[in-house]
Amino acid sequence: MARVFKSLDEFKAIAGEEIGASDWHTIDQAQINAFADATGDHQWIHVDVEAAAKGPFGGPIAHGYLTLSLLPVLAEQIYDIQGLAFGMNYGANKLRFPTPVPVDSRVRGVATLKETNEIAIGTQAIISFVMEIEGVEKPALVAEVVYVMAAAS
Repeated sequence: MARVFKSLDEFKAIAGEEIGASDWHTIDQAQINAFADATGDHQWIHVDVEAAAKGPFGGPIAHGYLTLSLLPVLAEQIYDIQGLAFGMNYGANKLRFPTPVPVDSRVRGVATLKETNEIAIGTQAIISFVMEIEGVEKPALVAEVVYVMAAAS
């Protein structure tokens, strides 16, 4: 269940705090193949099950950018800011993929609001996301994502 903020000001007030965690999401071979088709990245380590079984990870692994692309759906499970005129992704300050995600792994996102800054068109929020792999100590992804949002008038 997403943590609901009744306003942008209420969201900004928790700067420095963990926002919450998403549900667990299974990354299966069908999702990996669909991502490969969407991006044109058909590297064998992701889509050739037989070759990947003989590779360094004992089977296919998810694309790093597939794990990154899950952030919007996982973020939607973590928080909801009501009363926004708009919210948009502005980019990332930091992005790392410390651990490969084997096919059929379960991942979840944990978000922390690092800071907010007022800019000409609204508020810039920097949110740290850590994507955990169930049963694995090191995360699949560590990202510092920048969003721009504005309260509705």
